[in-house]
Amino acid sequence: MTTATVPAATPRGTASPFAAVLRTEARLFRREPGILFWTLGFPPVLLVILGSIPSFRKVDPGLGGLRLIDLYVPILVLVALIVTGLQTMPPVITGYRERGILRRMSATPVRPSALLIAQMGLNGATALVSALVCLTIGRLAFDVKLPQQAFGYALALLLTAAVALAIGALVTALARTAKVASAIGSAVFFPSMFCAGVWLPVQNMPNVLRHIVEATPFGAAARALGQAAAGDWPAWSHLGVLAAWAVVLSAAAIRWFRWE
Repeated sequence: MTTATVPAATPRGTASPFAAVLRTEARLFRREPGILFWTLGFPPVLLVILGSIPSFRKVDPGLGGLRLIDLYVPILVLVALIVTGLQTMPPVITGYRERGILRRMSATPVRPSALLIAQMGLNGATALVSALVCLTIGRLAFDVKLPQQAFGYALALLLTAAVALAIGALVTALARTAKVASAIGSAVFFPSMFCAGVWLPVQNMPNVLRHIVEATPFGAAARALGQAAAGDWPAWSHLGVLAAWAVVLSAAAIRWFRWE
């Protein structure tokens, strides 16, 4: 997976330095086909592949009358957030720090925090767009119902996005180089995919394993999104797990983050 390593240009003569940084980072972001594929393209493509399997479109009494494809739409919504938090954002920001770009920015009107906020905003927005694409494909191509509890779904999705970006910020804080950030992200990537239910939906896991997975951020997210998609308000225990992880991970990232 490729990552952007081109330094953000320091804007001059603009009324809003942050807006200029955001525009620059957005332009660089669009030039990275690898990032765009893994965040915007991969989850929808995987959804189409899974939906093309006949067994995924058959009603399963063991799933409460649902189909496997019904369960996998919320799961693939999570995939874009996992990719963003663990694979896309950390190497870019760590690369800026490694090359001294953040240190040089600290001596200009553009604070390094503007770059961090711009990167988190761009990556978070891209992941949310991917989620909307997955919901649209699921509805139009495979007759998957849209989330029946829209407000609960939106709340769970926003909390999950906060957790994913907080994980990315923490990886960025701990990694000294872009290579180390990629290595940490890869090490955490596959366990996160498992907890999200990519290989086995969380609700189908054995009881003990399910309870353990539901205590992880993406396991709780999978359950919360699944409940909201089915028309129920997400369990407060799952929302609480998401909120707690977001706070703890964000605090840790702030505590250990270094601009140099």
